[in-house]
Amino acid sequence: MSIVSFGTNSTVSTDEWKLRVNLAAFYRLTALYGWDDLIATHISARVPGPNKHFLINPFGLMFEEITATSLVKIDLDGNIITPGSYGINYAGFVIHSAIHAAREDAHFIAHFHSPDGMAVSSHREGLLPLNQKALGVIPSLSYHDYEGIALNLDEQERLVTDLGDTHYMLLRNHGTLALGDTVGAAWRRIYYLETACTAQVRTLSIGREHVLIAPPEAQEEVKRQISGSRNSTDTKPSFDDLIWEASLRKVGRELPGFDS
Repeated sequence: MSIVSFGTNSTVSTDEWKLRVNLAAFYRLTALYGWDDLIATHISARVPGPNKHFLINPFGLMFEEITATSLVKIDLDGNIITPGSYGINYAGFVIHSAIHAAREDAHFIAHFHSPDGMAVSSHREGLLPLNQKALGVIPSLSYHDYEGIALNLDEQERLVTDLGDTHYMLLRNHGTLALGDTVGAAWRRIYYLETACTAQVRTLSIGREHVLIAPPEAQEEVKRQISGSRNSTDTKPSFDDLIWEASLRKVGRELPGFDS
């Protein structure tokens, strides 16, 4: 197994280093799109191997500052495996450890407090079938009622139960969450959820009367379409891979340095 060295007496496998680079890029992309929240909210990634470790942001850095080396590795009990200058946000540990432990496909998890995400999470009707982005999200969207700041470990079971086998979640009065088995899938899903929320806020800002809900038959057709392959050409790389490669080029141009 190849090893990459960084910092003082610190080494990781090449697979973990690639994971760190991708996760740091994910953080910086989030900042570019304006979905960060000072030093709050979190994106995590499961580290390959049997130890059930995952990477999360150091509590104290803005998303635009995060690098591959600054990410903190912790276990499912919240123990820090790679000590650094910063600790972690306990609320981030509570939410992300629960999902990483429960879902084998949750390799990457993103949770944001964007203004539009919070707005829709606080709307009694939740995400409405108003646009194509929303129609792609709703078939795999779940909801979790607000219980206060996520500091209580007993909330984990209810969070996981509410999530079920979905890939998107609106945490009521709180924000958005999406997960994926690849970095590209997680990034696409949180992007779709956030942009669907923004579109809904803008649509309802011009009045609820005369708002056009997508026809039921069209909603079912989109559900059928997205249940199939995302790659219409049946070639590699996949749709999610193409999205991620393009996004890496964007963050490399606009916020370089994440891979240090």
